[in-house]
Amino acid sequence: MTGDRPTILHVEDEELNRALLRAVLARSSDPRLNGATIEEARTLARARELLRDRDVDLVLMDVRLPDGSGLDLVREIKADRPDLGVVVMSASVLPDEREHAIHSGCDAFLGKPYVAADLTAAIRRFLPDQA
Repeated sequence: MTGDRPTILHVEDEELNRALLRAVLARSSDPRLNGATIEEARTLARARELLRDRDVDLVLMDVRLPDGSGLDLVREIKADRPDLGVVVMSASVLPDEREHAIHSGCDAFLGKPYVAADLTAAIRRFLPDQA
C-alpha cells in the first residue's frame, strides 16, 4: 500500500459492474475505500500484466472472463503471493460453484448482485491496516 491509498485490482469484463464498484467505493465513508486506486482488467491477460507491473493490495475477481476462468488466476496468485487477498465476485452462486471458487484458494466469495455494504465489508477485511 502506497501511503494510505490502497490499490485494488478489479478483474471484470462487464463495464456496468466496473462502474458499480467505482461508484460504491467513491460513496464510501471510509477514506481507504473512497481514496483507493482501482486498476481494472477486462481479461486474464491484462490482469496478469497489472499484477506483474503494479503493487496491488487486493484483487476482486470475476469468474467468467473472455479469455478463461478467473479461478485459474486465483490459483496463480495464491501460488505466487499467498498473502494477497482475493475476493471472487460471481453470478455463479450455486453451492457447488461457490465451493469450487473457495477451493481455488480465494479468501472470500461474494455473489452478484451484491449489496454495497457486503462489498465494502469484504474489501475492508482484506486491506492492510492504515499506517
